[in-house]
Amino acid sequence: MKLAALAGAEPRVFWLEDKSAPEPLPALLGPTTADLAVVGGGYTGLWTALRAKERYPSLDVVLLEGDVCGSAASGRNGGFCDASLTHGYANGVARWPSEIEELERLGLENHRALGETIRRYRIDCDWQLTGELTVATEPHHLEELAAEAADRPDARLLDQDAARAEIHSPTYLGALFDPSRTSLVEPARLAWGLRQACLDHGVRIHEHSAVTRLHSRSLHTATGSVRADRIALATNAFPSLLRRLRLYTVPVYDLVLVTEPLSHAQLASVGWRGRQGVGDASNLFHYYRLTRDNRILWGGYLPLYYFGSRIDPGLEQRNSIHTMLARHFFQTFPQLEGLHFTHRWGGVIDTSTRFCAFYGTAHAGHTAYALGYTGLGVAATRFGADVILDLLYGESTDRTHLQMVRDRPLPFPPEPLRTAGIRLTRWSMHQADKHAGHRNLWLRTLDAMGLGFDF
Repeated sequence: MKLAALAGAEPRVFWLEDKSAPEPLPALLGPTTADLAVVGGGYTGLWTALRAKERYPSLDVVLLEGDVCGSAASGRNGGFCDASLTHGYANGVARWPSEIEELERLGLENHRALGETIRRYRIDCDWQLTGELTVATEPHHLEELAAEAADRPDARLLDQDAARAEIHSPTYLGALFDPSRTSLVEPARLAWGLRQACLDHGVRIHEHSAVTRLHSRSLHTATGSVRADRIALATNAFPSLLRRLRLYTVPVYDLVLVTEPLSHAQLASVGWRGRQGVGDASNLFHYYRLTRDNRILWGGYLPLYYFGSRIDPGLEQRNSIHTMLARHFFQTFPQLEGLHFTHRWGGVIDTSTRFCAFYGTAHAGHTAYALGYTGLGVAATRFGADVILDLLYGESTDRTHLQMVRDRPLPFPPEPLRTAGIRLTRWSMHQADKHAGHRNLWLRTLDAMGLGFDF
């Protein structure tokens, strides 16, 4: 039955098939100039261009995208918009304990401002402040969630009965519900809405205009060039135009399934009246949510890294992984046996050794960048865009005073040590999940060094 459920799944991204997808914009032809040039049409690049026009309306801004805006991670993620800037409270407090309160405040402000932007520009992306349910599926998760709840005043612990009353799964032993930090969004529609807002503000956007070379204040594509006073790099998982940054992130593939719409009876069998986003508390975890038309998006569990930081569209489909995800789905929701998946895809994200974004400048401050969001960038990219602009225009803000912004993560080792280390880390995380959360010597060593691998 699990294989049959996948038989009709199209190898396409559900979000990107939306009929509201805009027509592509013309590629850059010939030379041009700008006050600010943005490289990358995902969330970071779109937010940078939009915030630049909001903050400095007179700027002439041009954005260059190698494909179409939102076609990569920004248009194919799960649509979880979390307020955290540090990939979760625990990671933030472990790395920047003296400023965690400020990081939390800025994260919540950024999250609220994102929602206000969606409302102001009337972006139809099904933005809903649903909160998130982190479910315990192993006994040791209960103790971990209780410790986390102590640091999150708005969150509340649910016992087994209360957790299963929210969403009916025999695998739940309890849960932590945080009602105020997570919204759900249709990711591609958010990207397209930001794109339109940029256009409405006069940003010149050129799609199918991959930048092949950065030289001082000049960007070059196959068919044109831009001379700009300032340049923002927003290339996420793709190789940075600043070669010295390429060891600071690695590209990781995450695979996803989407079901057909649930019938009224099927939805009733699951409950889910709060429509919360859900993730389990394992190291290798699943995330899942309902869509506007009551499909279930189901992803995560096994981050995939390929030797040499390889990125290729052929890596977005893995029969063995998609089949495993389908099997896990029906273990969680056995009452949905017979439901079929309609879409299966993958996408590449970047991860850094500190699990959250880092920032910096080059070319005497005329180039700035944000990288390393590690799969929690739907909201954090807006914050990252403001940091980029702060750095480019010499603004002293609450953001630029943060140690989190001034610090840079440790780099990943070169190959073949990189692949060996990532594989050992992933295996160790799996072993920890199987052995009551016990972290072996390798994971404890990484913890002590402030290193890791996550998504």
